[in-house]
Amino acid sequence: MAEAADFQGMSPSPARRWLRRTGALLMGAPLLAGLLQLPAGPAAHAAEKSAPVAASGSGTVSVSLDAVTPSAPSDGDTLTVSGTVTNNGKQTVTDAHVGLWVGPSLNSRGAIDSAARRTGYAPGLDGTELGGKYVEDFDKITPGGRQDFSLSVPVKELDLGSDGVYQLGVSLSGQTSAQPYEQVLGIQRTFLPWQPDGADAKTKTTYLWPLISSVHMTAETLPNQQQTPVFRNDELAKEIAPGGRLSQLLSLGRGLDVTWVIDPDLLASVDAMAGSYSVKGSGDSVTAGKNQAVAKQWLAELEQAVQDKEVVALPFADPDLASLAHDGKNVTGSLSHLKDATDVAGSTVETILHVKPETDFAWPVEGAIDPSIVKVATSAGADNIIARSDSLQETGGLDYTPTSARPIGGGTTAVVADAGLSTAFEDDMSPAGASTLAVQRFLAQSLMTNLEEPQKQRSIVVAPQRMPSASQAQAMAQALKTLQSSNWSQSAGLSAAADAKPDPQATTHVPSTSRYPSSLRREQLPQAAFQEIEDTQDKLDNFKVILTDRDRVVTPFGRAIDRAMSTSWRGHPIKAADFRLDVGSYLDGLTDQVRLIQKSETKLSGRSATIPVTVQNNLMQGVDHLVLRLTSQQPTRLKIGNGPYSEQPISVSGGHSQSVKFTTTANANGRATVVAQLFTEDGQAYGPAVTFDVNVTEITPTVMLVIAGGVLLLVLAGFRMYTQRKRLAARQAQEEQSDPDATASEGGLNDSADGTVDTEDTEGPATGPEQESDAEHGADDPEQPSDPAPDTDPESADPSSTGERVDR
Repeated sequence: MAEAADFQGMSPSPARRWLRRTGALLMGAPLLAGLLQLPAGPAAHAAEKSAPVAASGSGTVSVSLDAVTPSAPSDGDTLTVSGTVTNNGKQTVTDAHVGLWVGPSLNSRGAIDSAARRTGYAPGLDGTELGGKYVEDFDKITPGGRQDFSLSVPVKELDLGSDGVYQLGVSLSGQTSAQPYEQVLGIQRTFLPWQPDGADAKTKTTYLWPLISSVHMTAETLPNQQQTPVFRNDELAKEIAPGGRLSQLLSLGRGLDVTWVIDPDLLASVDAMAGSYSVKGSGDSVTAGKNQAVAKQWLAELEQAVQDKEVVALPFADPDLASLAHDGKNVTGSLSHLKDATDVAGSTVETILHVKPETDFAWPVEGAIDPSIVKVATSAGADNIIARSDSLQETGGLDYTPTSARPIGGGTTAVVADAGLSTAFEDDMSPAGASTLAVQRFLAQSLMTNLEEPQKQRSIVVAPQRMPSASQAQAMAQALKTLQSSNWSQSAGLSAAADAKPDPQATTHVPSTSRYPSSLRREQLPQAAFQEIEDTQDKLDNFKVILTDRDRVVTPFGRAIDRAMSTSWRGHPIKAADFRLDVGSYLDGLTDQVRLIQKSETKLSGRSATIPVTVQNNLMQGVDHLVLRLTSQQPTRLKIGNGPYSEQPISVSGGHSQSVKFTTTANANGRATVVAQLFTEDGQAYGPAVTFDVNVTEITPTVMLVIAGGVLLLVLAGFRMYTQRKRLAARQAQEEQSDPDATASEGGLNDSADGTVDTEDTEGPATGPEQESDAEHGADDPEQPSDPAPDTDPESADPSSTGERVDR
């Protein structure tokens, strides 16, 4: 067995192993020298001839490693490797056996990646087969046949050298009728991390454990006082039910020292499910949800799991920062939604889980950043941005992995997650072989990171995929359990990683926008999507000003707008468009619940009348702060109030209608078009206008003759009163001339001692200028019996009915 190759940054082996190996070399040196002086005998040639060779058919047999335990062995352990071999060829394999190969230690993280990419057996690179009793024999394996195997070997028999990462191969060797000699027909290669003693400086490792899901809730609620939420489907119940993806993430994460990264929308959705909820069915059907118990149980377990653990709350619904930065910023108002989503995140988590989360972290998709993404993230209050090392790449030629924290200017810290470790479990982990290889490779990369600079303690962050599957979560948990009990790593929180002292040589240069990966750019929400979102927001702003209980509408629609920008829509453009359309359509339906009742043609018989216009409110709450304007399109023919239009304030209780009366005056016969329109108090038109005709029909020549006749009668009555008064005055004058003494005597008799004057009734009314003026004034009094009757009754202050009758 060859010793491990030296490589930069590897710590010296422990003293006891150094002394043991030095003694063995000294004792074996004379024997080795003697052997080298002897000629090669028949036995040596036989051994050389029997050594397996590479198979000419590369994929003749496939080898799957289903388990390697322990994943990171120590002195005194027994390594067990189990799996299956499958004959993919057309010939039967005979005289076969499964054996272990221990290769040399690797000297860099790049060497681990290169070894993982190699396929097939490579003499010299795969080391030496352990052989002896540490093999498992098979007489034959027929075409398509499978055989399980399990090999156990004491770690001391592997003769591992200094601390490091060693190649570990598992092969099937045998022969076929076409090639009747022993050869390696298939091999699977993995890695064995070897650090039996404590490292000089353990790596601080932060592992993010994401609880994020897709969008499940709609903007819709049932028309009841409880506002029962409506879900798009019942898929969330499957995720949180025992065995579901989110259920397994929770149960696996609660036993690990991780930083929980939570989308508050997920909590809000499960919390809503814990009460009364409904689920959309086919068409417009809605059925009652039945998974309240599952939701309550999941929330209770999560609350218990996160106590005394670090929790990071993403902005509500995990908005797509890159889409906002590249396409949304050109739509006015889009960035304000990110600020709202950030503000509500902390309160949502604290209310439901009763822990105070960190809210100053932004997590762009796959940690890819550029200056515009950084600007958008910081505008919403994020001081720390979770980037990834394949985006913020090292350019200074460092020969080790630097600490994650990087100051990138403006008081902002980029917490750079390690790309190799973060992407270790992105493939399908459901096959046991795939999961085992991923775990071993993750541990190997982690150990190699520590060995790059063993005297320098660094802080490393691992940010896996946002929504790992159940099998991916199981593989992650298996790797973390081993890592957190290893001798080279210790757990740390994300806040501690952000506050760690940066490496002065690590890059802090944010890549340009042109370097943003095209594969990620193709999945972004387009600018048109943000325009639709903003149009919905404008409608909401215009609607909420008339509501007496705004939270019943503003809150569900505000959260729906956040969900429309979710990162989970990436790769699902049609579903994203359907969601935005549903939100906008539902809001239109609500605004239509407050509307004007259509009116048919109205007939106006007379010079003046009142016209009722009805406002209907089918909402569960009252509306206020509305103004109803009635406008005449032909004001010379028909006036509304004192001009071409008139306005009245509107206030209608929920589920009621209100009729408003407008006074009109007609000046001529014919049709006049009238427009009724609701406005908000700030002058914005609300809802569609209602247009109807008013037909003035009873200002006719006959009516005019009747009016003229009435005037003539008044004139004649006045003339008669005038002649009567004149004759009376003349008669009195004649009497005074014929008997002046009587007149004087009359005057004396009427004078009373007490100063009172006794007047005599006369046949006609009093005469004189003053009395005449009084008579003329009385002719204009509307209460005089000689006035014509009004053509309309006084307007009632009570509401009119909703019919089309014109009150007169």
